[in-house]
Amino acid sequence: MKEKLIIKKKPLKGDDGYKTFSIRIKEDTVSKLDNLSSKTNRSRNELINILIDWAIDNCEIQ
Repeated sequence: MKEKLIIKKKPLKGDDGYKTFSIRIKEDTVSKLDNLSSKTNRSRNELINILIDWAIDNCEIQ
């Protein structure tokens, strides 16, 4: 009996739990992100998500 190839449907754009939007950041911050990106082998986008998640979990509102 032949084994079947199962191909799962790809979620529609926007249905993956992520939202795309643009922000303005200082050139110096971009340089720091790019430097960190090259040191960690992670994309700028991945680092931004890691850093934002950490900041949200560790901020205090006074």
